[in-house]
Amino acid sequence: MVDKFPNVKVAVVQAAPVLFDREASVEKACRLAGEAAAQGAKIILFPEAFVPAYPRGLTFGTTVGSRSPQGRLTWQTYWANAVDIPSPATEALGVAAAQSKAYLVIGVIERDTQFSRGTLYCTVLYFGPDGQLLGKHRKLKPTAGERLIWGEGDGSTLTVINTEFGKIGGLICWENYMPLARMAMYSKGVELYLAPTADARDTWQSTLRHIACEGRCFVLGCNQFVTKSMYPADLNAVQELAPLPEIVCRGGSVIIAPLGEVLAGPLYEQEGTLFAELDLAEIARSRFDFDVAGHYARPDVFKLTVDEKPKLPVVYQTTDEP
Repeated sequence: MVDKFPNVKVAVVQAAPVLFDREASVEKACRLAGEAAAQGAKIILFPEAFVPAYPRGLTFGTTVGSRSPQGRLTWQTYWANAVDIPSPATEALGVAAAQSKAYLVIGVIERDTQFSRGTLYCTVLYFGPDGQLLGKHRKLKPTAGERLIWGEGDGSTLTVINTEFGKIGGLICWENYMPLARMAMYSKGVELYLAPTADARDTWQSTLRHIACEGRCFVLGCNQFVTKSMYPADLNAVQELAPLPEIVCRGGSVIIAPLGEVLAGPLYEQEGTLFAELDLAEIARSRFDFDVAGHYARPDVFKLTVDEKPKLPVVYQTTDEP
């Protein structure tokens, strides 16, 4: 019996949210997902931190050794528009996935609901075509100023989803510069590698093409297109944006094949949705001469240990057992 490899049409949505507005951003995501599905997309990817915003240009009133009252107010606005899991926001996204009959993957700012509700995480949510939330991934390492506003994920959310189109998973933005994190994803057999980001530099394209060649997987890179005028005028820290150019994030979304060929994009200087029809048999063909977690792994020389246990700050014991 010969394995059959279906083709799948994918969509990468390069757009801005309605910044700092959770409900309006979710509504926009649902609308854009429906439009992508109407074009035949069965996998639809949105950018990092799409709901409610990637707060580029804001300081949250922080310098080394001090935080300002105004910065705390900016944080309060950001926190108030973050996403609880579950919540009406995730329910609406699930409904959009079900109506689209597609896998919907979207970056959100997740508010911790298990413990203090005081910590935010940069998270990617995976919804199935039945509308169910199939999994999530919390960013392992926020970069630079992101460390002021987001907590660190742990190994329990290195999520890969089994689908009829292959294994879907990925990392967020500069996690993709972490070789061991990439190897963890490759070892899970990821075939459609999703890389939502906030990086619009030319060098980011090199990173994504490298991942495609290294992992012998399709890579979907997705970024926002954001202008300064999109920020709400009543945001208390809006004056901090004055030094920025009008286009604060130019995009750069792209779809890449397993041998590094660019199938769509990169898209710059505008909102838009990229589409590509993926020949999934290309994954098997590409791994003939290089399989990073297989015949190229050399486990006799190298070994990676991945701890996937949740790291809980408090563990309650209800019995006398140790």
